[in-house]
Amino acid sequence: MRSLVPLFPEKTNLPEPIGEVWLTGIDCRIATGPFAGRTLGEAWRQMPAEWRGTRFAEPGDFPILIKFIFPNDKLSIQVHPDDAYAAAHEQAAGGRGKTEMWHILSAEPGAFLLVGLKPGVTKESFLKALKNQTLEDLFQRHAVQAGDTYFVPARTPHTIGPGVMICEIQEYSDITYRVYDYGRVDAQGKPRDLHITKAMDVMNLRNSRSLQVKRQPLPSHEAFKFLLAACRYFAAERWEFGWNVPCQSNPAQFEILVFLSGSGAFWSQGSEQNYQCGECWFLPASMGIFELKPKDNTTALRTYIPDLKAFRRELAQEGVSEKNQASVLFE
Repeated sequence: MRSLVPLFPEKTNLPEPIGEVWLTGIDCRIATGPFAGRTLGEAWRQMPAEWRGTRFAEPGDFPILIKFIFPNDKLSIQVHPDDAYAAAHEQAAGGRGKTEMWHILSAEPGAFLLVGLKPGVTKESFLKALKNQTLEDLFQRHAVQAGDTYFVPARTPHTIGPGVMICEIQEYSDITYRVYDYGRVDAQGKPRDLHITKAMDVMNLRNSRSLQVKRQPLPSHEAFKFLLAACRYFAAERWEFGWNVPCQSNPAQFEILVFLSGSGAFWSQGSEQNYQCGECWFLPASMGIFELKPKDNTTALRTYIPDLKAFRRELAQEGVSEKNQASVLFE
């Protein structure tokens, strides 16, 4: 898109369309704090272990990737490998699979996703449809609107249609097996590479559960909080608030806040730092008590990497039934 409004109000009439904005890429630059000017990858390894949290005492690779996606046209039909396949076949690309979720920020009338295949699709029928350029007919088509959430496990074939803005939260991987690209060519007139063999190796031809997730309300007196989805790679919550929200960090894990609307300030240890729409904030595990003080109504996504066993216990203690947990937790 040539305009990234309303997330980035100053980004209009861009000379070239932008399809993605990476918020936690390891090459992204830190804007504030003691690591200002360094890349996220550098900061992650250099920061005190207590910032990362006890579960990340050894830094390893930065584990979570967050993006805004602005498709101007249908994305290619594609699929991502799981960890086992990536470890065996994609070590040069990081060796990590890609499970992801999409939270729809805005959607024009008629906007859609193709996620998962219809019942009865076989490898043979898939390849036949690919040859006949009728692949879309085999997919489950999902009309979307703002606020919808979809969980997309590794090995699930999918594409995103035009006319939507999406926040994607995913396992940190950029391994994509492109199956079909609608005959598009690059500036030199060459089609992009396809990866049919690998795609068929990993593709899940069955759908075992609905991929659209019904948000789960979380108890809170200070904000409207909803659990969108959780798996061992990430958990994501949507917060909506127009008044001060007291918070406390978890010593076990860092967190990330992505502001989708509004502006305001963080208050922590007697000082304030301002936030605004479109920003992504790393919150150290050792941050302790802090407060969000909105100047106007704010919507944010909170994301972190949960210990699923402990997470289930916490949800149960908060009164979330096993049935409701099952609707948003993915093993």
